[in-house]
Amino acid sequence: MSAEIVNLRLARKAKARSEKERQAEQNRISFGRTKQEKTLTRALNEKAEKRLDQGRIERTGPSDGTDGKTAPVERK
Repeated sequence: MSAEIVNLRLARKAKARSEKERQAEQNRISFGRTKQEKTLTRALNEKAEKRLDQGRIERTGPSDGTDGKTAPVERK
């Protein structure tokens, strides 16, 4: 049994070329849009964010360990 001989320099170059092509494709998707498309995407994202915030429930009260008079402090 003999193993296949691989030239590492050529393999590295081929991998770099494929990585650059993948990045170029991603850039074409991300940045290759018209101003109208960008505006539409931004508007849809803002609408979705507002809808998400509307459904948010803010909880205050004795069930969270406070006296119910103040809102709990958000910890990160």
